Amino acid sequence: MNEHEGITGRHRLVELAGRLAPRHGYNATRLDGVRLLRSEAVLHDVPVLYRPGAVFVLQGRKQGMLEDQVYLYDEEYYLAVSMPVPFRMGSVASSERPLLAVYVEFDMALAAEIAAQVTAHGDIDTDIGAGRPRSLISSQMEAGIADVLLRLLTALGDPVEAAVLGSGILRELHYRVLVGPQGGAMIAALQQDGAAGRIVRSLGFLRENYSSGISVTDLASNAGMSVPSYHSHFKEMTGSSPIQYVKAMRLHEARLMIARRGKIADVATSVGYASTSQFARDFRRHFGRTASEEMKWVRHHLGEVE
Repeated sequence: MNEHEGITGRHRLVELAGRLAPRHGYNATRLDGVRLLRSEAVLHDVPVLYRPGAVFVLQGRKQGMLEDQVYLYDEEYYLAVSMPVPFRMGSVASSERPLLAVYVEFDMALAAEIAAQVTAHGDIDTDIGAGRPRSLISSQMEAGIADVLLRLLTALGDPVEAAVLGSGILRELHYRVLVGPQGGAMIAALQQDGAAGRIVRSLGFLRENYSSGISVTDLASNAGMSVPSYHSHFKEMTGSSPIQYVKAMRLHEARLMIARRGKIADVATSVGYASTSQFARDFRRHFGRTASEEMKWVRHHLGEVE
């Protein structure tokens, strides 16, 4: 693809995304797991927790901060998320040039199937086998990725194309991400080998059981690791201690429930808090706003939360 074709393709992507995301905030699409975001706000230091998948910013700029690492995702780079981790996010946009982004949540069974097929063919040019599992990876947008995104957005604009072609295009997008520059790190996370694999499996358990009473001793035992080893590997992969991670997951789930107009006391109980007052303190410390204030913030910046 020459430079002119690249610029034309980018303009087309922005045009299609603008049509598919007419509302401020997140816009659902005809395919499960695919959402488009339109934002006109400049945001600073916002706590976020993405599920495994990829974020493609077609216009505007975002950056994530996890410990001392900065992950840029903008018109040239996309963010791949191999495991859910809490981090901080900032973004740049304006009413004249709104941020437009495509969020694709991975089908983990499909991703694991593709990873197995990829690793069975050693001739594929990727660092598979040398990869260390990483939670976040920022990679340059390649022509193959841009081409799949163009076909995806085109199909989303037509109900018949979305129904007939959508799943195949999403499968190809999974593949393109998994054989991209970050492929080795992502496939290492999917393969769940060694100590890192035990942590990945533990994160899956936490995702399903975050509202239950959880002790680090039990988590370490279930992972077949000593408590110090479990804590060390967990911190290395997520940037958080196990207890901090569980708290962040509870608070982010609570944030979604509250944005859907759930009652705060009921939400606190449902995510595992025995004390509503402790929940209120933790929530304000994490998000910098009360739960009621956060509900208004989410609805203003992110729109209706499905």
